[in-house]
Amino acid sequence: MSKLHVIDHPLITHKLSIMRNKKTGSKDFRELLNEIAMLMGYELTRDLPLEPVTIETPITKMQAEMISGKKIAIVPILRAGLGMVDGLQSLVPVAKVGHIGMYRDPETHKPVEYYCKLPADIEQRLVILVDPMLATGGSAADALTKLKEHGCTHIRFMCLVAAPEGVKKVQEEHPDVDIYTAALDERLNDHAYIVPGLGDAGDRIFGTL
Repeated sequence: MSKLHVIDHPLITHKLSIMRNKKTGSKDFRELLNEIAMLMGYELTRDLPLEPVTIETPITKMQAEMISGKKIAIVPILRAGLGMVDGLQSLVPVAKVGHIGMYRDPETHKPVEYYCKLPADIEQRLVILVDPMLATGGSAADALTKLKEHGCTHIRFMCLVAAPEGVKKVQEEHPDVDIYTAALDERLNDHAYIVPGLGDAGDRIFGTL
């Protein structure tokens, strides 16, 4: 069974609380999301393998350690996932970025795919799938299925806020994919929004309220 990692570092919790506030505008919301994504990425990449290399300091030669060439891909679920890409790329500038486009049908609340563009060597990479909200889990589960259809075997899912219903769906359908979130909220409401949540992340990022 996949593990649920709740990254509740005080800095992350503080920034998330500001994002939840309905008075927080789009500019601050985007900046905070970018900062939290970077902080979460620090934890998500904690176990990247290292290898010994010889370098020369201003004083002498030494055996140092550097990341052992592990290729990484960041794949946001459009459109809200775009808000998490810059923060992760600031940590891993060489990471390639793919895109999976999905929207939630307003009546059925089920995801509808409309776009998919991934790096040619995606199956060779550690894939970090990102979307701020894990609500019903439908979009995340479908996006994970799409990645596996392209040969991906090493995938992690990162979100900002998760509902128990979404966590359950992803864990049931993709028990090999760990979930990283900044908060596990109470539940979904009748409109499949996370409670207490922070509203529609895409609308708040792009000012389309």
